[in-house]
Amino acid sequence: MAVTGSTLVLAAPPAPLPDRTPPRPRGPYRRLFALPGTRGFTAGNLLARLPMGMFGVSAVMMIAGQRGSYALAGAVTATGLAATALVAPWTARLIDRHGQARIAVPATLIAVLGSLSLIACVRTGAPAWTLFASYAATATTPNIGGMSRARWTHLLKGSPDAHHTAMSFEQAADELCYMLGPVLAALLCSLLFPEAGTLTAAALLLTGMLVFTSCRSTQPPVSAAPRHGSPLRVLAPLLPLFLATGVVFGSMEIASIAHLDALGLGAASGPVLALQAAGSCAAGLLYGTLRPRGLRTCLTAMAGAMILPWLAAATGSLLPLACALLLAGMATAPTMVTAMSRVHALIPAGRLNEGMTLTVTAILAGISLGAATAGTLVDHLGPATAYALPATAALLALAIGLRPRSPH
Repeated sequence: MAVTGSTLVLAAPPAPLPDRTPPRPRGPYRRLFALPGTRGFTAGNLLARLPMGMFGVSAVMMIAGQRGSYALAGAVTATGLAATALVAPWTARLIDRHGQARIAVPATLIAVLGSLSLIACVRTGAPAWTLFASYAATATTPNIGGMSRARWTHLLKGSPDAHHTAMSFEQAADELCYMLGPVLAALLCSLLFPEAGTLTAAALLLTGMLVFTSCRSTQPPVSAAPRHGSPLRVLAPLLPLFLATGVVFGSMEIASIAHLDALGLGAASGPVLALQAAGSCAAGLLYGTLRPRGLRTCLTAMAGAMILPWLAAATGSLLPLACALLLAGMATAPTMVTAMSRVHALIPAGRLNEGMTLTVTAILAGISLGAATAGTLVDHLGPATAYALPATAALLALAIGLRPRSPH
């Protein structure tokens, strides 16, 4: 305010200078989950995915605890895995053809009813065949990981960097759920009652699937284009690679459990295996912030890392083995992310969930084959020698990856 002659002048305060500080760039994961609807379907995805690591352990503990037979428990879960290998691709095809919400919810209800039937049959002392039939019904469980990846692919068309980050997150989520699932199942079955693990897994699966499918805005549209042939033909060159990678996973777990038990450190099996999964989870998240590497580079790194546990086992010490398994776990996540990206590039959007389910089926078959073969090696050649199997399977995966690509 100032006086000029007889005039009173009111002067406004000077306007503040505009803030020219550039906004802080958001990290790739913050940008990813800033997209509308992504947080909702991811929450449902994680809830429904956690039971995938719970059902097998829960069924074994429940059946063995009530019927006193690990042989029966193992046979029932193996039957369920075989049924999943047959049914899951058909469920995925229906999801691609009719939409996620329309198929996934009733398929999940059938699987949950199968779990409840298993509990009832175990509790009432029903004939053994009813356990096989009940657990086989859980094979209709939709591939929630494949459906989630299909949503990211739909949302991130034309954004390869963001898509790479999303696939890395999905791989880390796989590792986290398969790491926490068995631990949670074992705690529930041992601390509460034998059926607690299966009941909790069924409740989480149904709740998560309802949350996931309720997020309609991010659901991939159903393609009206005619569907000719099967993704199996396109994926045929890659499926042996996923099979060999599954052998790595299955054989490494059995070899580690047997080796630690032979050293009198059986109680350390859980934490050591969790360390391997944690390494893979952390590496997956980190890989999502970096430039993606070629599949051959990732396979070479995995093949080199899988030799480390074999060398560490020869020392007879826990610390070198734990460090080697941590490094081995860190090498698997980039390989899986990059291989899954190759699947996305090969499969049409309208068949993506079916294609993803075929790859998961190949991995599960490899896990079963690796576990069975490693168990035979442990019995005949000793647990330390069994570590040669994951190293050999990783080298086989590398050899498959080094083959020239097909023209298509």
